[in-house]
Amino acid sequence: MSTPIAIALDPDKLYEIVNGQPEEKEMPGARYSGICTRLTVKLGMYLTANQLGELYAESSFQIGANERIPDLAFVSAARIPSEGEPDTKWLMPPDLAVEVISPNDLYEKVYAKAMEYLTAGVKQVWLVSPEHHTITIYRSATNITAFAGDGELVSEDLFPGFRCPLREIFTSPVSRQQA
Repeated sequence: MSTPIAIALDPDKLYEIVNGQPEEKEMPGARYSGICTRLTVKLGMYLTANQLGELYAESSFQIGANERIPDLAFVSAARIPSEGEPDTKWLMPPDLAVEVISPNDLYEKVYAKAMEYLTAGVKQVWLVSPEHHTITIYRSATNITAFAGDGELVSEDLFPGFRCPLREIFTSPVSRQQA
């Protein structure tokens, strides 16, 4: 009879629990972090004005049997429990899960994660590509909207009236001033 081996996890790192095993979440680089922060600010200003719910950066959510940590998540006000936000992980999926694709991510793995979110009840998954300056919204495996180039990010079904030029997400304010 074999004895289970205990895995020492680094307390300074984030881990998702996938199929019962810890998977280290890659630490973001500056570009990745800047994009996520600018998206958080834009959505946060909209949500503050419209009081539709709350944003959560790198919070843990129960997604089916797995525990996932989206780069950014939105939970609608109607779904936040009356006792408030949990002290630990959310025991439910968010309404929106945003994943900023890192240079080391494999398409198959990112796509599978998006489908996992949707299967668990997430209404939208936004895959953000810093390399291609695109945001792709998945509502299902076949209901997909991509925003690219000089376009505007919109999501009327989840965020009525929200509009954000992609350049404001993908380009830092300092870079825009120098251009």
